[in-house]
This record gives sequence, structure tokens and C-alpha cells, in this order.
Amino acid sequence: MTHDSDAAQETADPSDAETGFLERLGQRVRTMRALRGMSRKVLAKVSGISERYIAQLEGGKGNVSIVLLRRVANAMGAPLEDIVPGNEQQPDWPVIRDLLRKATPEKIAQAKAILSDGASAPLRRAFSGIALIGLRGAGKSTLGKMLAERIGWSFVELNKEIERQNGLEVAEIINLYGQEGFRRMEQAALAQLLARKELMVLATGGGIVSEPVTYDLILKSFYTIWLKAEPEEHMARVRRQGDLRPMADDRSAMAELRNILVSREPLYTRANAMVDTAGLSVDAAAARLADAVKPVLKADAKIFARG
Repeated sequence: MTHDSDAAQETADPSDAETGFLERLGQRVRTMRALRGMSRKVLAKVSGISERYIAQLEGGKGNVSIVLLRRVANAMGAPLEDIVPGNEQQPDWPVIRDLLRKATPEKIAQAKAILSDGASAPLRRAFSGIALIGLRGAGKSTLGKMLAERIGWSFVELNKEIERQNGLEVAEIINLYGQEGFRRMEQAALAQLLARKELMVLATGGGIVSEPVTYDLILKSFYTIWLKAEPEEHMARVRRQGDLRPMADDRSAMAELRNILVSREPLYTRANAMVDTAGLSVDAAAARLADAVKPVLKADAKIFARG
């Protein structure tokens, strides 16, 4: 009887393990899609895989082939290994991995030496300004501009800087070069802004947190503030702006927005501070943001870099 029980357990285990694997795989795809602000419909269009099949995959029902999974990853501009369960990593690993891929042999050798003998890393340089992060409709552009005028700094919208540098609108860049191409241009535009060595208030795109190296550069280079609001407020503001990208004509837009917020929240919370604008007028939200930066500005000679 014991042998029969053991045999039954051995027979059941592979199926249970596979079911669990597919469920975790579906959760990862859903989270990765939300991080990038893509609706299921958009992912289906970009990957060339039916929306129904992607729904099955995200629900843990799709026994997807490695080729189709690669197409899903490419459509989201994500490394395939970030989607496959079983390779859970330290939070900084994606940043380290992406930096290593671009590093020269000399830099890799330096990194190995530091990791092997525990040598101290150089101290972080001073901040270049204040960066605002958050979902579309958080008020980053409106409140950022008001804050910049109040403290006498430059105001920059990163997406507009990307458009200026490349001569294309963001939507055109994504259509032509995909998410991965856009993220490369975003990182290049950020590097050029930092090279100016001037104090600025920077309004970032909502999905910047999905690119590990770029977001890490934001966190290291700016005093970063997460502008937070309720999902309904985000949606109402975006509708007033006439912009539902990338959820246009999607009847499940509200559910998608909630999914995006839940997926990005752990990344948004890495900011230095959070300002909740829920239920506030523009002026009240601007005042709350100004209050949040007062302690930092008092010490700006030590904290912020000057050109």
C-alpha cells in the first residue's frame, strides 16, 4: 500500500509541477506586459500571436512553445530569461546583467576584481536635479513645470527630449523600432541631459521603471519622487488629455491600468519620496510637491551638482 501511494505521488508530481510552472509563467508575462503599459490587444498585435492565446498563456493554460514565448518576449522588449520562472534574482541583477552585456573586457575585469576582493565602489555623485515618476495622468508634466518655475530650475519632459533628439514622435518610434528601440533612445536622451550638468526638474515616462539600467540611472542621478494617485484619477486625467495610448479602444482599459499600477508599484516605491495627489486640485498638489522637496533644497549645496 505504501508502494502504491509512493507511485501515485511520483505520477502526480510532474503534472503538479508543470501546472505550477505554467501558472508562474503566465503571471510573469502578465506582470511584464503591465510594466510596459501594454494591453493584451497591443501585445497580440506586436507579437503576431492571437489575443486569445495570450489570455490562455497569462491564465496558466497555454503550454507555449519556446519559439512563441520568444516572440512574446521580443514584442515586449524583454530578455527571454526574465519571463521564464525558476531564475528569481536579486533586484539589481537586471541592471548588472545589462551593464555587463555592454561592458568592454577591461570593465568586466575591473568588476570581477571588485567582486572578488570586496574593494569599495566609488561614492555616488551628487544629484542632477529632481525626477518625477508615476503613471500617465499622475501630473508629472503639470506639477513638474510648476515646481521648476517655483525653484528656478529648468524643466524637461524626457519623452519630448527623445522626440527632439530623434525627429520622431514617441508613437512613431515605437512603431518603427519597437519597445526595445524606444528604450535605447530613452537611455541615450537621458545621458545627453545629464551631460548638460544643469539642475533640472525631469518628468519621465510612466514606463521608465521597466528598463533596469535607465531607471537605475534615474535613481542614482536625481532625487526621485513618485507622484501617486488613484487609478480612476489617472484614467480621468488621461481621458481629458485625449490620450489612451496604448489602451485605445480597449474596453478593459481600467482593469489594464490597475494591473499596470500593481506591477509597477514595487519599482515606484524605490523612489526617494512619494507624493500622494489623490483628490487634490492642481494647486494643492503643487503645494504638496513643493513641501516634499523643501528639506532637500535646504541642503542643495551638498546634495545637488552644479555645472
